[in-house]
Amino acid sequence: MQLLLPEMVLVTGIILSILVPNLGDAKFRIPLTRTRLPLLIGGARFKATSDPRVPAWISMFALTIALVYSYLEIGSTSGEVGGVIEITSFSRMMSLVFYASLLLTAVATTYRMPSRPSTRVPTEKDSEKITTVLISRLMDNRRQVDFHILLMMVGLGMSLMAMANNLFFMFVAIELASLAAYVLVAFHKEEATGGEAGAKYFIVGSVASATGIYGMSLVYLWAGNLDFDTLAVAWSSMDGLDPFAVVGVGLMLVAFGFKVSAAPFHLAAPDAYAGASSPVAGMLATASKAMGFVAIFRVLIGVAMPSEGEAIWFCLLAIIAVITMTWGNLAALTSENPKRMLAYSSVAHAGYMLAAIAAIGSGLGDENTTKLVLIAIVFHLTILVLFKLGAFLVLSLLETEGRSHRLEDLHGMARRDPLVAGSMFIFMLSLAGVPPLSGFLSKLLMINGIVNISAGSGSESVTAILPWVESVDIVFWLALAIVLNSAISIFYYLRLCLVMFFEEPENAKPLRKAVHLRNSILVLALLTVLFGFGSGAEYLLDLVDTAVSSL
Repeated sequence: MQLLLPEMVLVTGIILSILVPNLGDAKFRIPLTRTRLPLLIGGARFKATSDPRVPAWISMFALTIALVYSYLEIGSTSGEVGGVIEITSFSRMMSLVFYASLLLTAVATTYRMPSRPSTRVPTEKDSEKITTVLISRLMDNRRQVDFHILLMMVGLGMSLMAMANNLFFMFVAIELASLAAYVLVAFHKEEATGGEAGAKYFIVGSVASATGIYGMSLVYLWAGNLDFDTLAVAWSSMDGLDPFAVVGVGLMLVAFGFKVSAAPFHLAAPDAYAGASSPVAGMLATASKAMGFVAIFRVLIGVAMPSEGEAIWFCLLAIIAVITMTWGNLAALTSENPKRMLAYSSVAHAGYMLAAIAAIGSGLGDENTTKLVLIAIVFHLTILVLFKLGAFLVLSLLETEGRSHRLEDLHGMARRDPLVAGSMFIFMLSLAGVPPLSGFLSKLLMINGIVNISAGSGSESVTAILPWVESVDIVFWLALAIVLNSAISIFYYLRLCLVMFFEEPENAKPLRKAVHLRNSILVLALLTVLFGFGSGAEYLLDLVDTAVSSL
């Protein structure tokens, strides 16, 4: 069970989060006697365990232990558990991404939904305003357990999904993470936008999951087995295209497309991001997106990878990729809500990574170029935790003031807090792909991988308008689409930076202290720079290389 230590730690954290806050002086009497024995559960709660901050401490401690162990096990441990779980360096690398995102979410939530042990029950002497404030604080205290249990369940489901060696088990793990995420999106039900966002996200997500599970049933009818190794052998030995196999994989891609916010399955994502708290929205943009791409890796590359390239496989994914990145960037250009803007930005980034996967499916590359593209995608998923989640943490800091839903809320941030505004500037530049930041390096690696796949293949078209079009394969245009869309994205990223530095703030007061949240933002900004070049980038790329080699 040592192989599953991070997951066991999370399970322990969930159990402790349920039991510890309910510890009390309750006793029960042995029948027919006067002897009373301590029951510990119930009664008057102990002062130490009734502290509303305890669930957050348990959650952050469990996620930290899981994060550290996952990091230490990359490149050193592998093995199978129960025939449906396979622990590899790749699964541990993705667990590292999941746990890092969830830990930052937990830290930010301690300020977005603070727990206050000293809060008292309102009395008749209190005014209506004071009563409303006290009730709100008491609700936040009571909801601490629920939130952090759900957060650890998300981490458990994501980690098990990354280790799944069976298609059915992978879907069960995805649903475990997804159902908890739906509740987290709608967690602040006192806000109208939260309930609406949660309902939309749940309905669309349920339909997508049902579609994916139906596709899985077709795959089972075709192969008679759901182990990935068996499915890969069956696909490679398939004579022609079996309808059950092709339709089944296509339906599963609908479910995965929803998870990564790929067009046209992204329609619920902007509402979910805007309605959820900023820490939860950041988790959706990083950990949830990484979970979807891991599922795509396992099905498209691990099972349905064409040996010599299939026009349908490549063309369909390439079209979805170009539409996704273009739609996301154009929608972000017109958005006045920073959270919705970042949501559409997340859609665009999904398009970039789908374009890289489509290039792999073209069948033009060899093992080295395929590995190069996979390294670029996993590297991008890893560093998204830095600058994408970092941007949402800045919005979380604004949300402690009841702001962040309007572009005007960012006006003059540089005057209110130069360090936080400078960090947000770094995050925006990295999202846009400006050198020498890590976002530029990840895009450069993806573009380089796509160009290497298309290089020298040539086009067989005889009706090309320009002669130079014949010198490159159609795969090359995916790299060009990434470059053009990255140029478009610079406009809305810089617009956000512009209002921070050159507009007058509506509120001239300094931002809230929020020490741990502020320090997290500054550390993420520093890492965004360090992982963009030099030894920092080399170290992270070596780590990703080790993980991809096991994939």
